[in-house]
Amino acid sequence: MNHRLHSAGPALVIGLLAMTFGAGTVAAEEVTLTNQGLVLNANLETTGTDWQQGPVVLMTHGTLAHGGMEIMQTLQSALQDRGISSLSMTLSLGLDNRSGMYDCATPHTHLHTDAVGEIDAWLGWLQSQGVEEVALLGHSRGGNQSARFAAEHPDAPLNAVILIAPQTWSETAAVQDYDKRFGKALEPQLERARLLDSEGRGAEMLKPVDFIYCAETSATAAAFLSYYSPDPRMDTPSLIPEIKAPVLVVAGSEDDVVAGLVEAVQPLADGERVNLSVLEGADHFFRDLYAEEIADAVQTLLEGE
Repeated sequence: MNHRLHSAGPALVIGLLAMTFGAGTVAAEEVTLTNQGLVLNANLETTGTDWQQGPVVLMTHGTLAHGGMEIMQTLQSALQDRGISSLSMTLSLGLDNRSGMYDCATPHTHLHTDAVGEIDAWLGWLQSQGVEEVALLGHSRGGNQSARFAAEHPDAPLNAVILIAPQTWSETAAVQDYDKRFGKALEPQLERARLLDSEGRGAEMLKPVDFIYCAETSATAAAFLSYYSPDPRMDTPSLIPEIKAPVLVVAGSEDDVVAGLVEAVQPLADGERVNLSVLEGADHFFRDLYAEEIADAVQTLLEGE
């Protein structure tokens, strides 16, 4: 399959590793671009030589994960089977050309909100390829980041926003989760970070510190505040009213990671602009045939049936 590559400016670098299947009607390619001095990479799966003409799903993974994790791979394959192209990004998390799961031994300098800028960069890349119709899809924390982008960019050319088990948040739950996970209180760690940040030392490392899934790692004060400071916008359902595009929220009935998602979204789900799909028996990662159900729902949404 041949692709015409267009430059979106001097900061854009594109790398391709193409694999064609069958008669060349579908393909998987690694693409890269530079953003804020870092190389970003993503997996592009296309359907046909005119893939730019149809909707492309721009996918964001969950916490400390990557664009090739199981749920992303499975969804890309299921969407491709339905004639839908997709681009699954790997968030840099402050690292150059990152791949695989984030190593807890690596110091954390990334911010939760960095993803919003990287979504913007990949949307620009898609537009540089001639794509006019884009749907955002985010899983878990990536759901919150996708919703933030859509809420903060009301004029972005988005056909839909698909939120799969998106992050929920409350200050009480955040405090309880930190204590349960690490056996210590969150507030003293926040105070350490706030003090450094107030002194203009936000780039200084807290170490050792317990951070996200990583015990006794190191993280900048700014990074710690980004993920742990009280922030109602960490609660994805609260962002949905700000999103102009149609929204599909997918929840698993057995999901024990995101608390209260169904109850929070139900009052917003009008069956028109906002839809809620609860998959019975699915956990947070929607393994096996649950991904096929998600792909069916995405196809229905994009086709406007």
